[in-house]
Parts: sequence; C-alpha cells; structure tokens
Amino acid sequence: MTTPRTLPMTVPAPDLPARVRIHEVGARDGLQNEKAVVPTEVKAEFIHRLAASGLTTVEATSFVHPKWVPQLADAEDLFPRLSDIGGVALPVLVPNERGLDRALALGARRIAVFGSATETFAARNLNRTVDESLAMFEPVVARAKADKVHVRGYLSMCFGDPWEGPVPVHQVVRVAKALMDLGCDELSLGDTIGVATPGHVQTLLSELNEEGVRTDTIGVHFHDTYGQALSNTLAALQHGVTTVDASAGGLGGCPYAKSATGNLATEDLVWMLEGLGIETGVDLDALTATSVWLAEQLGRPSPSRTVRALSVR
Repeated sequence: MTTPRTLPMTVPAPDLPARVRIHEVGARDGLQNEKAVVPTEVKAEFIHRLAASGLTTVEATSFVHPKWVPQLADAEDLFPRLSDIGGVALPVLVPNERGLDRALALGARRIAVFGSATETFAARNLNRTVDESLAMFEPVVARAKADKVHVRGYLSMCFGDPWEGPVPVHQVVRVAKALMDLGCDELSLGDTIGVATPGHVQTLLSELNEEGVRTDTIGVHFHDTYGQALSNTLAALQHGVTTVDASAGGLGGCPYAKSATGNLATEDLVWMLEGLGIETGVDLDALTATSVWLAEQLGRPSPSRTVRALSVR
C-alpha cells in the first residue's frame, strides 16, 4: 500500500497568484518529436488519463500536413475518440486555413496558430518569412473568431534562436503584438531552446505590457534545456502570469530545432505550485501515475524528476 504523500509542505510566498491554469501540451508537443509512431489508442488513453488527473486544458493534436509531423498524422482518427471528455478544453494546432477546415469539421472549439519571432525559424518551420506567416494566420484567426472559436497564438524563439543567437526584446514584442492584433485571445511565449533566464522573462513581460498586451492574456512555455524552466516560471508568476504550459513527464522537444530538449514537466511544476500554496486542481499522484504508464508505453523512463521521485515511494 502506498504511503500517503505529505510533502511538499505548503509555504506560500508573497505576491503570487492564488491559482494557475496549466496548459498541458504532452499529447501534442510532448509526443510530436517521438521517432516511433505512438498508436492512436495510446494517445487517446493518455489524454483521458490527463483529463482525469484534474487538468482543465489538454492540447490534443495538430492538424498539420502529415509530411511535416508524421507522429500527428492521425488527428482525424484521434479527435473523435475524445468526445466523451467533458469539462476539459481540447485545443488543437492549425497551420493554415486547410488545417482550420479539418479541425472545425471535427467540432474543435479551441485552436492555436504557431508563429516565430525570428526569420530563420519561420523559414524552417513554416517556409515563410515572419510577416508572410502573419499574413497566413490572418484569415485563420478571422474565420475562427467569426465562428466564436477560441484562438491561441504561439510564438517561438522568444528568448534565443539556435541560428540567430540572442533575439532582441523589441523584435519579440513586435511579432507578439502583431499576433494579438490579429484577434488572438491568448499569447504563449515560447522559450523553444530553453535559454531564458528570470530577468529576461520579466523584461519581456514588462515590454509587452507597455505595448498593450495584458498579462492576463499571456501564457509561458519554457523548455528545460539549461535547467531554468522552474525559475523562469516563478519569475513569470511574480509578474502576474497565471497560465503556464507544461508537458506530462517532461516529454517534448522541437523537430525543427535540434537543440530544443524537453518541456517543463507538469509534475515538477505542480510540485512547486503545491509548495507555494497555489491551486491547480491537479491530483499530482494521479498525474504521476499517468506519466509512469506512458513511459512504459514508450519504453523508457520519464525525464521528470518529480515522477522519478514519487514513483519509487
């Protein structure tokens, strides 16, 4: 019988949000970089388990062309298998109007477009310039909003680029504001290669605020390449951010940026938030069990430190 968990001890810190919404990306961003194809039934069970653990937003899949992300080629088969999940938002990525058509045909009510703050990554990821990608997103966002569909705008390479190096804050702000001006409801700032540090995070957030992008519309998406994901998340929370992207078990990377390693592990995030007395609605033990189960399906241990610690109790 498992011993009831009594840690972490709750010790709140001042000036932090009372509640954080975790935007779970494990089933999409976490799995898209897997070399071996994960069966659709495993993906569906994974998402059901994530929802059952208390997560209220679980990114389900991506309606990109199968040529570019073969791991997510089963979007049309997977999404209908999630119709019995109630009370949980199931956003999907769409790259263009064709992707939007596919998503809407299956009843998706939350979509995301994904742009880049740098020209090199825009060319590699979307085969377009930054401004050309914004022009591609414009009708997608307009049509989605006309249909009362929630739109998230992802922005990659906000803190550094493997080809261009440091990315000036004003450059990120310009593209971020352009995304929001298209009509996006929410903006996710991506540290795609995990090079951000806390001061950089707070400076970018402050500059976005000065340009009219409200903190309550911003989410943060940190990779843990240099072990900075939690410290960067805390810096964002101190600024007032209440939406944090994370991936169950720390899965993920980016197929177009080889230096991008795993996302912030959802379990590591929940451990920190529990210790700070910040509500998430997530059952950490159930979530850990889910990541242990998925690791077994993938044939390797979870990279999440919290999963490893709790699974040997």
